[in-house]
Amino acid sequence: MWNRLKRLFRSIFGGIIEKAEDPELILQQTIRDMREKVPQMQNNVVQVMATEKLLQKEVTTLEREIKDYDAKVKASITQGRDDIARTYITALQEKQIALDRSRAQLETSHAASEQAKKFLDNYILQVKKRTNEAQQLVNEARAAKMQEQLSQTMASFQIGDDAGTFQEMRERIQRRAASAEARMDLSTGGVESQIQDIERESLNIQVEDTLTAYKQQMGLVPAASESTPAPPRIESETAEKSLGPSDRAKALE
Repeated sequence: MWNRLKRLFRSIFGGIIEKAEDPELILQQTIRDMREKVPQMQNNVVQVMATEKLLQKEVTTLEREIKDYDAKVKASITQGRDDIARTYITALQEKQIALDRSRAQLETSHAASEQAKKFLDNYILQVKKRTNEAQQLVNEARAAKMQEQLSQTMASFQIGDDAGTFQEMRERIQRRAASAEARMDLSTGGVESQIQDIERESLNIQVEDTLTAYKQQMGLVPAASESTPAPPRIESETAEKSLGPSDRAKALE
């Protein structure tokens, strides 16, 4: 029974956690964790290299002291002071032992320093590689999320409320357009509109008749039959002049 309860709780909370996990955020946090380790590793490499530098200085100092003791032993022997020479030889032997020990430590420290630097370089390369891979995965995750949103949007166009909204607005616009066309037909198809068209046609006929009369008077067209009215002629003391507004009105009558 207890195992079944544990399995039930694990399935419930596991499903909740899986739904809450965002691959993009998790990848970004992983990259941040890897980058935060770089300074710490650099400090470790610096400490290893500092130990190597200290051992190198210690070896250099011991070599110089051994050289000095060697010169002192030779000087004591030259002066016949064997007792002093023995003292310098004892110190020289101690320095030689310390030098051998320091050289061995320096060799070990140098190998550790080189290994630490290689490890750091490899880790930085891995961080760069993982960063590029994570960025690619993030782009793929964003593309997948966008495709999900587009698919949901297209599904809503087909079976959701948005499709009904578009259809309702389309029918309303079509009804308004049909009503406007009906009003236009009603306003242009009445008796008053027909009377206006007749009056406009009559005016055009009068203008054409007057224009023909002018052309006949000027000799531009041959004279018509008696049914065609001739334009009025107004003579003055000096020369023939064009018809004025009042004369044109009389001619139209």
